[in-house]
Amino acid sequence: MPNKIKIFSGNAHPVMAQEIADYLKVPLSEADVTQFSDGEIFVEIKENVRGTDVFIIQPTCTPVNDNLMELVIMVDAMRRASARRITAVVPYYGYARQDRKVAPRVPISAKVVAEMLMVVGVRRVLCMDLHAGQIQGFFNIPVDHLYAAPVILDYIKDKFSDVVMVSPDAGGVERTRAFAKRLDAGLAIIDKRRDRPNECQAMNVIGDVKGKTAIMLDDMVDTAGTLCNGAATLMEHGAKEIHACCSHPVLSGPAVERIKKSVISSLVVTNSIPLRADALKCDKIIVLSVSQLLAQAIDCIHNEGSISSLFV
Repeated sequence: MPNKIKIFSGNAHPVMAQEIADYLKVPLSEADVTQFSDGEIFVEIKENVRGTDVFIIQPTCTPVNDNLMELVIMVDAMRRASARRITAVVPYYGYARQDRKVAPRVPISAKVVAEMLMVVGVRRVLCMDLHAGQIQGFFNIPVDHLYAAPVILDYIKDKFSDVVMVSPDAGGVERTRAFAKRLDAGLAIIDKRRDRPNECQAMNVIGDVKGKTAIMLDDMVDTAGTLCNGAATLMEHGAKEIHACCSHPVLSGPAVERIKKSVISSLVVTNSIPLRADALKCDKIIVLSVSQLLAQAIDCIHNEGSISSLFV
């Protein structure tokens, strides 16, 4: 039993958990994660975890609070059952956009989530494409921060030529520049103004996109307002074709309808979050799997190996 690996899943993304378990050639361990009639979450671990290396696959996506509470309560159950080490595998970290004070008397919710996970017994965190890299510093335990870049880069190299990588705002320039360097492509930036949360207006394009295939890159797409306004601006500046790539397809509210009606030819996303039903039916949305990448990281963590080769 010592040093044995166990993979568990909450209700957030059981399909990804099964893919990871299949890649590692271990069975997906059994746990009942249910709700009482009043909405309280109940967890029962169905097998012995004493002395084992436990990995809980649980992106904290919609419904964010339910998925977060499932993760916290599962960790507590594992700790009380004497698991040797508990690693929270959180491909999408909910509350990541609340990473600093942007106004008086507001919380830093990303820090609150980090403290919850540490207090309840998480001893390591594995996540992917954090909205703000400094969230790693909110933890006093090891955080392995993966990037979906290897998977997305392979897709772009295979499908497109004569591209210019476009950052939808100033905050994403570093990420987009790294992609442009790997692809030996040009770089452009959209200057945007945001008046209130989830609403923005694209204003100008810095860089040359005329006659080229423009690929917009972001860490997540939420309501798709930034993406669609930016795509329209790129078209006005002479881009031949517009595609978009992101790691986390949050796609809340009117996002899917906006994408369908926009000038975007395709939106490439990963399976860090399970797509909602209307997004699955949208022929513009292409899903790439990062399950193997996460499985490789889990294998390295379990065997005390280096995972630096997975950081791009």
